[in-house]
Amino acid sequence: MTKEQINKLVSDGIFPDDNGKRDLIETHISWVIVCHQFVYKIKKPVHYSFLDFSTLKMRKHFCKREIELNKRLAEGIYLDVQPIFENHGNFIVGGKKGILADYAVRMKKLDPEKQMDQLLVKKKVTRSDIKSLAEKIANFHQRTEIIYKKEVMKIREDFNDLEEQKEFLSEQLGYKYQKIIDHAIKVSDLFIEKIQDLLAARLRDGFYRDCHGDLHSRNIFLLPAPVPFDCIEFNDDFRQIDVLNEVAFLCMDLDAFDRKDLSDLFIEDYNHLFPTIKTNEEQRLFIYYKSYRANVRAKVNSLRAKSAVDKEDKKKALVAAAKYLDLMDGYFKAF
Repeated sequence: MTKEQINKLVSDGIFPDDNGKRDLIETHISWVIVCHQFVYKIKKPVHYSFLDFSTLKMRKHFCKREIELNKRLAEGIYLDVQPIFENHGNFIVGGKKGILADYAVRMKKLDPEKQMDQLLVKKKVTRSDIKSLAEKIANFHQRTEIIYKKEVMKIREDFNDLEEQKEFLSEQLGYKYQKIIDHAIKVSDLFIEKIQDLLAARLRDGFYRDCHGDLHSRNIFLLPAPVPFDCIEFNDDFRQIDVLNEVAFLCMDLDAFDRKDLSDLFIEDYNHLFPTIKTNEEQRLFIYYKSYRANVRAKVNSLRAKSAVDKEDKKKALVAAAKYLDLMDGYFKAF
């Protein structure tokens, strides 16, 4: 569907749970329509180096894949794939007549005030919440598919992608951040070269698994039982990673909320339930993975700042980029 068609669907379309109130949330790869009882996620017809939603067939495939993968952690939330038909100029979700326009993943609507990032802002995430989440993720990682084939050294290349944002970030944030990026890339190159045998051993020993891939507080509901959702379905390589890389993302996110206490508690409980850090070298790897995740968030916010039309949106993205760059730098200082 096009943006124009999406707007018409939101304003005039027919939904199975129609009470007239719909909210549209747009990301760079999807449109999410929040209705009274359900949420509908429609994939944009885009083709990037890391995903392909360009055809109706591909979008249907990845809608099904999204449901299949997310049921592993969010059972009962992801319901089905709904066809969207256009009939005499009207768009009907779940319709049967007319021209097939697209597909939508239908999900149960959850209380947005129970999203973990919102609860963190309000300082309402408890130690009990973290312990429950650590148990859920450890149990999930223990039973999910083990990956034995992976280019483990590619993380060096992925880390160094930040180089492409250096000039822009230096111009916008100051020369300090050029030095931070240069230093981080230098340390990363040396560290990855040094631990390539460890990475190969972790792959061989079964620590690379089919994970969630995007595990951070915005993708977790605390109801109060933890419900991680919105895992990566569009690229297996992004999801099939070292489990320590996965939990490092969540711990980095907690650090970014200035909740190192919760970050430390999570990894302590997780590692007790599923021992993945057994040596000082693996502890350093965990810190490296946190720096890598901060690196990626800095890059994403740099790209958002570049593409922002609104000055306030650009400012917010740059503030976030600076925060993650400082966090990345702090991790390396702790090496």
